[in-house]
Amino acid sequence: MKSTDLKQVVKEKYGQIASQSMLQVQTSCCGTSGCCGELEFSMIGDEYQNIEGHVPDADLGLGCGIPTQFAGIKKGDHVLDLGSGAGNDCFVVRAIVGETGKVTGLDFTDLMIDKAIENAKKLGFKNVEFIKGDIEEMPLPDNHFDVIVSNCVLNLVPDKNKAFAQMKRVLKTNGHFCVSDVVIKGNLPEKLRKDAEMYVGCVSGAFNIDEYLEIIHKQDFIKIIVHKQKEITLPENVLEKYLSKQEIESYMNEENGIFSITVSAYKK
Repeated sequence: MKSTDLKQVVKEKYGQIASQSMLQVQTSCCGTSGCCGELEFSMIGDEYQNIEGHVPDADLGLGCGIPTQFAGIKKGDHVLDLGSGAGNDCFVVRAIVGETGKVTGLDFTDLMIDKAIENAKKLGFKNVEFIKGDIEEMPLPDNHFDVIVSNCVLNLVPDKNKAFAQMKRVLKTNGHFCVSDVVIKGNLPEKLRKDAEMYVGCVSGAFNIDEYLEIIHKQDFIKIIVHKQKEITLPENVLEKYLSKQEIESYMNEENGIFSITVSAYKK
């Protein structure tokens, strides 16, 4: 699929999830029970329940980690959250930066922006804002943010070189990012890699971990650290939809793997 087509698929799917969540009382069931228009496959990240600032209404279960745990965010920082969705990570960040800091969420899905703004109003936060925009072409000024976070979103960006170049542009000198994302080790079967549903589920857009880290390195980021890796197993019913029994056996027997990672790096 073309880059523009992939973006439209992502926008429609995540718009559907946001729309479903607006119609229901949230019970942190999104992504597992189908109550929020679930993806074909959801990464189901780490549990947020005991994280300060966690807002259940803003947690749609679409992450693959908790990047704020390793982001080194300080009080007074201005932090950018890429693919901010309904605002969950923004509100966690806000608990860290306090009244003197500021949090900006960037998302390109209208309904997600609407949901996030609604949640911020309920909480009465004046230093959290949400802006509509494309990560490949951020409508944000140069050298502006202390820290960037992102949670299982960069996988949805077709041109990851552009994404990391934009991150570098908007970060202050000596600023840094910390993102949770999905990578692969080995080979992903072609039938999975080419499927649009697998793309919006953060699977087919995954890069090999070495290639992913090389993109970061090529943008001249320094102090690159992988803080956490966690293997993610595709459910058998999902594999059966795309692969024959023989193909499943071959995939499982080879040294293949899908991992969520949390990685940080600094701008020179």
